[in-house]
This record gives sequence, structure tokens and C-alpha cells, in this order.
Amino acid sequence: MDDRYDVVVVGGGAAGLAGALALARARRSVLVVDAGEPRNAPAAGVHHYLGREGTPPAQLTAAGREEVRAHGGQVVAGRVDGVTRDGDGFVVTVDGTRTVRARRLLVTTGLVDELPDVPGLTERWGRDVLHCPYCHGWEVRDQRIGVLATGPFAVQQALLWRQWSPQVLVLLHDAAVLDAAQTERLAARGVPVVSGPVAAVELAGDQLTGVRLADGELVELDAVVVVTRMVARSVLLESLGLSPVDVEMSGHVIGRRVPADATGATAVPGVWVAGNVTDVSAQVIRAAGAGTTAGAAINADLVEEDTDAAVTAYREQRETMFTEAAWEQRYQARDAVWSGRPNPQLVAEVEGSAPGRVLDVGCGEGADAVWLAERGWQVTAVDISDTALTRAAAYARERRVAERIEFRHADLMRWTPEPDGYDLVSAQFMQLPPQPRRDLFGRLAAAVAPGGRLLIVGHHPRDLRSSAHRLHLPEMMFTAEQVAAELDAQRFEVLAAQTRPRTTVDPHGQQHTIHDAVLLARRR
Repeated sequence: MDDRYDVVVVGGGAAGLAGALALARARRSVLVVDAGEPRNAPAAGVHHYLGREGTPPAQLTAAGREEVRAHGGQVVAGRVDGVTRDGDGFVVTVDGTRTVRARRLLVTTGLVDELPDVPGLTERWGRDVLHCPYCHGWEVRDQRIGVLATGPFAVQQALLWRQWSPQVLVLLHDAAVLDAAQTERLAARGVPVVSGPVAAVELAGDQLTGVRLADGELVELDAVVVVTRMVARSVLLESLGLSPVDVEMSGHVIGRRVPADATGATAVPGVWVAGNVTDVSAQVIRAAGAGTTAGAAINADLVEEDTDAAVTAYREQRETMFTEAAWEQRYQARDAVWSGRPNPQLVAEVEGSAPGRVLDVGCGEGADAVWLAERGWQVTAVDISDTALTRAAAYARERRVAERIEFRHADLMRWTPEPDGYDLVSAQFMQLPPQPRRDLFGRLAAAVAPGGRLLIVGHHPRDLRSSAHRLHLPEMMFTAEQVAAELDAQRFEVLAAQTRPRTTVDPHGQQHTIHDAVLLARRR
């Protein structure tokens, strides 16, 4: 099961594609599985979609798919057969053969319109058998429109459609007899009422011509309006424990939907819905907007999860990175970790100085220790890694200065050097948490002999803003001024507390300006 995605979108209509686009633009891995059953397939065009008025549904869908793909999302034709929970995510089966894993689901399977049981209605659905004046009213303006009364909203529908045409009538069909107030309202707007059940839709070729009543009378019409029962396609969601609920209008059930909050989040963690599966009255533009909202909410949810995971890893890194095992792993993973050149601030401060005893703290592979020994210093080089010390000793022998260097294995966060024992104590890039750092620097300061110098160099916090590679551990960065403030002013004279820029080249050959925090102090 190699296919893993941040989000699988089940359904490829406006809601699904808009959600997928929002997620793809958020740099999420997205798979859209489209069963190819759009509710608006019979319609000639999409309406009230600003900038896309009248666009054929298939053309709008094709454009949406290309936009998703252009941003790195994947769109495939297929049917999701099943979804099962897998830890915090889901395993999704497509067409019974392909299995993918998803961290989150966005389900936009839409709804099914259940039409009245009148022969011919289904075949003309979306063409001249209509349901929504805002979707189709303009296209049949001023034409002969019959409203088929199959429920309590026939009068309201007729009065609404009267806005688009003066030739509207009510086909009572199997509805109850209208009361006096309803009859008066229809009469006031010039809407006739036709009694008797409708037996069938009448056609001439590929054109609706009217309806045939049960008594044989033909009522000539150009369009028939029906009120459908709108039922969410919810089988997949029900398998996850989400049950559809009734949608009511004025106390009457008009359909069923899967409940969700304003962002599309359902009661099942990790599952979002958008479009007609949860909002039965949503037109295409509203469904697309809901998809965008759900996509943004899913991304925000994933950001929270990613951040929680990062915090856990961050804490683990802080707890383990200074251990002997961690340093051994780092050194053993590569033939050489460091450049082999002495640290530039050490060179700048010590070059030409009279040699003496020096403590090289965190000596690594020995570049600083060997450089100091070559200039006559008697070096004590300390590190936590045996591998690093072995390499450093080999380098010292190669440079013929081994007799001037004592290599010592120690955990610097616990080891205490000889008090007043060194003419120079050098700590290059000892990036530790604040309290262990203060404790170590205090012990290093105590190791400086009277008249000796303490040199502490570290990565400046401003480097976190640069493109140079740095472990993002802000609390382990420090300024020279912070270190200077922690020194005993009665014992030390601060010679330099500076931020020094220098140029470095990364493994890709790119130059970066980085900044060293440099503290140089003399023991009084």
C-alpha cells in the first residue's frame, strides 16, 4: 500500500474540486476520486457562478480538474467502494482493487433527486422538467410553465416562478384542494389551477409539449416544474458511523443530509463533507465555496497535527541530541562531520599569541586542537564522542603534534575542568539549552587562570532568519552580550562582545552570510 495522501476527496463535482484545489494550493498531497455522477449532468449550463455563467457542467468540471492537476493534485475516475479507519487516518478502496491511505477525507458525493412517479419526468429532468427558478427561470422566461403539485409548497413555487413568466399554472395532481387564501393569492397573480392527476409527459420529437391528465386532457406547456425529494448519497459516510438526518422546511421533510458544522467537519474525526451531501439547497457556486472552506479547514487541522508531531520530535531531539549515543551516531554516519579547518574566530583571536595551556571544549575531529598545537600550545581536548576523539588523535599524529595534545573523553554537561588551570579556554559553538549552557560556561570561566582568556563563540540568533542551514533551536542560540552579562565582573574584563558576520558556502556551493556571537574576556 504505497499510495499515501494528506487528503482523499470522494466526489469530483464543484465542491470536491474546489476543496482539492484549496488543499493542493496549500501544498497538500490530494487525490480526487470521481465516480462521474454529477447531479447537474443533464443541465445545459451552470448559473449564478460569477465569471462562468452558462458554462456547460462538463466543461466547468474539466477546467476544475486541470486546475487541481496544475497545482500538483491528482484526479482519477473511479468509485470508492469502502473506507476503514486506520489509526488516525483512513484506508480507502477504489474500484475494489486499488488501496490508498489518507490522513483526512473530504466527501462530496452530492445527492439524488427523487422525482414524482409520473411517466416521462425522469427522461426530461434538467432539460424542460425543472425544479429551481434561480437555476432555470431565465432560460424559460415568458414560456408556459406548469407547477406539478406534489406537496405543500406548490403555491409558493407557482408564485415564485410567476416572477419569470406570466404563463404559470398549477397542476393539482394528487395535492389536497387549495384553501381560500391560497386560491385568492394565485388568482391575484393570474395563476390558473388545473384539477386532476397528471398521467404522463407529452413530447413531440425531442420537445416537451405538455402533460396529459388522467382524463385524457392535454395541458400545453413548455416546461414542467417539480419539487423533488433531495436525498444525500450517504452510503459511504454511513459506513463510517455518520447517519443522515431529515431536512425540514416549514415543518415538512424535503430531503436528507449528512450533518456537519460550518466548515464541513462531521462528528467523525478526520471526515469533512461539502456540497449537496450536507446542504441540499446549495447551487454550484455555493457548493464550490463550501469545498474551499472545507479544504482550508482540513489544511488547518493537518497543520495542528503536523505541529503537534513536530513538537514531540523537537522535545525528543532536545532530550537526546546531547547524549553520547546521539553524538556517536552522528559521527559514525559520516567519514567526516566537520571541514577540518580551525574555527575562524579562534584563529582571529589567538594567531600570534604566546602559547600556554589551552582547554579545547568540544574538540570534535581535532581541527582546533591540532592548529593550536602546531603553534606551540599544550592542548587538553575534550569531547563526548570516542569516534571523534579517535579521528582527532589520528589527525594529530598525521600532523606530528600528538605529544602536545591530551585527548579526554567526557560529558561536558557534567565534567568539571581543573580550576584556574588554563591560559586559554576555547568553546566553539557549544549550543546547549539555556541552563546547561550557563552552568557549563560558569565552569569554563572557573578554569581560566589569572591573566588567561576565555573565548566563547556561538551561532547568533539572527542566523535563524537566514537561508543558511541551522537547526531551528532558538533557545540554544545566544548573543555575546548575554554571555558577558553572566560573567563575574569582579573576575573578568570583557575584551570583546560582538556579532561578527562571515561568509560560508553550503554543500550546494551557495554562499551565505552567517553571524558569530563572539565573547572574549580576560581573567583579572
